[in-house]
This record gives sequence, structure tokens and C-alpha cells, in this order.
Amino acid sequence: MLISEGIEKIRVIELPAGFSTDGRYCPCYRVALVKFKSSWTDKLYQIYINGDFSGSTINLQQRQLVVPVPSSFETAVRIEVFAVQPEDAYVDFSGEFSGGYSSGRVKLKLLRSQNLPPDSIIQIYFDNGGGIVDYENPLNDQPIPVWPNRYDKAGFGMCEFGNSDFGYDSAAAIGFGMGDFALGMNGLDADSIEWISEPLPKGTYKFAAIITDKNGKVSSAAETDSLNVIPSATPAEGLEVVSFNELNNELTLSIN
Repeated sequence: MLISEGIEKIRVIELPAGFSTDGRYCPCYRVALVKFKSSWTDKLYQIYINGDFSGSTINLQQRQLVVPVPSSFETAVRIEVFAVQPEDAYVDFSGEFSGGYSSGRVKLKLLRSQNLPPDSIIQIYFDNGGGIVDYENPLNDQPIPVWPNRYDKAGFGMCEFGNSDFGYDSAAAIGFGMGDFALGMNGLDADSIEWISEPLPKGTYKFAAIITDKNGKVSSAAETDSLNVIPSATPAEGLEVVSFNELNNELTLSIN
């Protein structure tokens, strides 16, 4: 379990790759030193970069760690520090994050049920932040096929063998660790469809999906709950310290 309470003053320090004769340094963009303070005395710490497990401390007194970071001048990199029990130090808890690390994009995930028609398509709609979904203008440029391969079915023949809920034997596409583990009916692995939006401005949005079969029969809309979207901050390039006033504890920065 990840613990965020008790951790404060997280600082990310750019590491130098080398120094020139005039004292200037060449930054090492791929790694950074993360330092923090914590009130815990019996915990280790994990660092996550944009929701991905990046490293962990190795003793109870350690309050800093060098971690790899992606280079990006378009999107800010999100760095988070969590306390964990010592026995969980190397357990990857990234699955506990619900997203929100892709610059205001929203990812929708739909489980692909075996009772969906093989030639059906999916259209995605949203409310544009207004609260009422606009079903006249789909968001996706092209319809999403439910079954890109019409034989991508469960069953020994990868077709319709054992055509019932309990009769579906697992095949290469779904089951035996090939899909989303145990998310399907009766604990079977499930195949899924994922769709990611374009970057959206800050706001609250509602999305919906509609399935249409080859005969034009349209399903009822499956709507999401309201989703809060907060885009990542734009990173400051060429940030330098101009001065620091110790009396007022005031730091002056410049952006080149």
C-alpha cells in the first residue's frame, strides 16, 4: 500500500553531466536527484515517474534517490514519493494509479464481450464540458472495429466451439494471460479495447460509447461518470536562479 501522508518538501535537482572551465555545467537530462523529508521512521520509499515505478530506497534513513526521468520540453514530468512497508519496497504499485499523466488526455477501456456481433463498430462521444453528451459528432476520426479479426474468439478453434458462458474454452486471444487477467466472466481473462482522446483543456467531461452492427442496429449509449481533467503544467525551459534574499526568504528566478 502506498502512503502519501507524512512526506513533504519534495525537491527535484538537476544533475550535472560535466563542468566547463568558466564554472558552467552541462545538465544530464536523463536522471535527477529526488530529495524529500518524512516523519516516518519505519518505512522505505518508492518514487513514481508519471505513474510508473522508478525506484525505491534501501534503508530506513535514506531520504534521497537518483531516478531516471524522461526528457520533455512539451509536458511536465510528474514525480511522486510514497512511503511503503519494507517488505513492499520492490512491489510495483503503479496499477493503483488511475491515469491523468498524459497531458489532459482521457483513456477509455471497454471489455470485449463474446456476445458482441463480429462486424460491429464503436463510436465515442462526449459533452465538450457542457454536461450533455453530443451524440451528433463522434470524437474518433474512424469507427473502432469491435473485432479487428473476426476469428479472434475464445474456444479451442478460436471460433465458436462450446458456444455458452461456461463452454468458452480459452484460446490465444482471450484467456491464459493473453488479455486483462480475470476481468472477464467467471474470472476468465478478458480482451479489451482502449481509446485515448486528444489533449483536453481543464474541465469536467462525460463520455459515451455506442455500438452499431453491420445491419445498422444501434445499441443504447454507455455513459461514463463525470471525469475531471487537469492538464500537466507546461515545463519552464532555461530556468535559472537570479538571486536569493535570506532576510525575506525570497528566491528570484529567470526563464530564458
